[in-house]
This record gives sequence, C-alpha cells and structure tokens, in this order.
Amino acid sequence: MYYSVLDVNPSTDTWVNAYVAESGKIVAKHGGKYLARTASHEQIEGDDQPTALRIILEWPSKEHALNFMKDPEYLPHLKARTEGSVSHHFLIEAKDDLA
Repeated sequence: MYYSVLDVNPSTDTWVNAYVAESGKIVAKHGGKYLARTASHEQIEGDDQPTALRIILEWPSKEHALNFMKDPEYLPHLKARTEGSVSHHFLIEAKDDLA
C-alpha cells in the first residue's frame, strides 16, 4: 500500500472546479481513494509551513499511483494544478523501516 500526501497552495482558482469534478473518477480508475481533501488542518510541530489544502490518497501499490500520474485523462488536470498552484506531492510506502 502507498499513500500520496500533498500540500497545495493555489495561486489561482480557475482550475479547481474542473480538477475536483474529474480527478476523483480518475483516482478511482487506478484503484485509489481520497482519505482527506481539506482546508481543515493544523500544524502542531516544527517550523511554520502554512498551506491551503492537505490531500491524502491511498493506493494499492506504487504502480497504481504512478499510472494515475501519467494517465492521459489526468495530465491536463495535473498541468492545470501545477501551473495554478505551488504543490508538493509525496508518495509514501506504508511500511515501518524503523521497526
């Protein structure tokens, strides 16, 4: 299992409605699901890193996540998001390397 964790700070909102309307269908097509898409979050540790939105997705595998990212249906939405925001996307394997 893998998780995508994003912080997104829109610089324009022109892309948001189309992105939200379409991305969920494409995520589901690749076996993923949104666990959180929210502006309701707070940082409780570390240097302040304000962000407008936090997004967490769950994927069955790394391949599912990467296939989503390169899906031709998703590419225009990815382009719109990256051009209309400052975003950071982390792909995290669900394992404990310190156990």
